Amino acid sequence: VMNEGPGHVPLHKIPDNMRKTAMLCYVTPKEHLGLPNREDVKAGIIAYRIAAHAADLAKGHPRAQEWDDTLSKARFEFRWNDQFNLALDPVTARAMHDETIGSDAGKSAHFCSMCGPKFCSMKITDDVRAYAAERGYAEDDAEKVLEETHPASPSVYAGSL
Repeated sequence: VMNEGPGHVPLHKIPDNMRKTAMLCYVTPKEHLGLPNREDVKAGIIAYRIAAHAADLAKGHPRAQEWDDTLSKARFEFRWNDQFNLALDPVTARAMHDETIGSDAGKSAHFCSMCGPKFCSMKITDDVRAYAAERGYAEDDAEKVLEETHPASPSVYAGSL
């Protein structure tokens, strides 16, 4: 996120502009190189939305953090359709997921489409928590649980619990 100067915003007005306004410039990949096509415009809008969201987070806007938290929770719980609907570009999010897992069953898979069922950290965390709950482990017993469930390298996962 940036405020321009001295072009669109005079240099002496930048500090005030940063405190009071939320000016973002929409830019396409073809900026000043050619007439943008539909995909260029879409890419520019998505970049704009990402910048706007980053600015809202930086300003402490509660709805921005709520949106991030809701999306993260949907991701962790493998609620794929909720993730798609919460994405900045739901159509592209769904298409990207479908490139890897295109079936309807993939929309209820309990592992991420990037890592697969054996290496998905969210699935491993879920498995470890279920294992711990079944055996009555306390939260501070994470290392013991990891050693029992993933003996190869428990320290790799320790930070994610």
